[in-house]
Amino acid sequence: MNASPTAATEHVSVGIGGVKVLIRSSDPRFLRLLEARYAGFTGAWESADYEFTVDLVGPDTSVSAAEEVCLRCDSGIWTLERGDFHAEWDSSSRRGHIRQSANPFSVDSVLRIVHTLRLAEDGGGFLLHAGSAVRAGRAYCFTGVSGAGKTTITRLAPPDVTRLTDEISCVRRDCTGYRAYGTPFAGELGTPGENVNAPLAAVYLLAHGPENRIDDVPPAEAAQALLRNVLFFAVDAGLVGRVFHAACDLVEAVPVRRLTFVPDARVWEMIP
Repeated sequence: MNASPTAATEHVSVGIGGVKVLIRSSDPRFLRLLEARYAGFTGAWESADYEFTVDLVGPDTSVSAAEEVCLRCDSGIWTLERGDFHAEWDSSSRRGHIRQSANPFSVDSVLRIVHTLRLAEDGGGFLLHAGSAVRAGRAYCFTGVSGAGKTTITRLAPPDVTRLTDEISCVRRDCTGYRAYGTPFAGELGTPGENVNAPLAAVYLLAHGPENRIDDVPPAEAAQALLRNVLFFAVDAGLVGRVFHAACDLVEAVPVRRLTFVPDARVWEMIP
């Protein structure tokens, strides 16, 4: 990987779930795009967990032949690519480069991947395909496959609920238990969540049905359901094992229930 200095002199720092990523670029217009894209999740920190320098190419340039997101690690160098970007970083220094068009949403893929890796390395946390929200100081995650109702139940939330995300939730373990964090990764609502966090009170497995009902879920089934919705692309056996254990540990500590619901606001009457 080319680690030589570039002309980049400015940067934007993005923090999600306690993981901080510093993004450098010599193009101030691109940096302003990033600031707008990650509004509410930027800050000025003395240090970052990852640093990337972005080299911009023309909008019509094919950066990679990969049609889907492709992630691999060779001799400690992670490579992440898709047609619109190519990223490399050193797993030890956590410093790297991104080559992409001036599209702030290409950075989303890099941020999601590095967060999944960092959370797996730390243990006890992951990104989850789930909407999440805070009510009365307690967080709730609503997970399921596409179409299960993540955006719907988030949209139906009453005014006393703070939305963390309608698409990708960040869950981490700390010394007191588990916490859910807001993320800028939006689904159908098209807007980022709030950059707040709260203790995770429950995880609901969503299902549409003729009535609103909450049912208990056996631990093994709950763990399998969580794992189906965890974001993780690396094939590293050690990291995969950590993600597996993280899901199992959460199921032992946090109630995981099936929430069958009719798509109207009355479903929130069942959530404390």
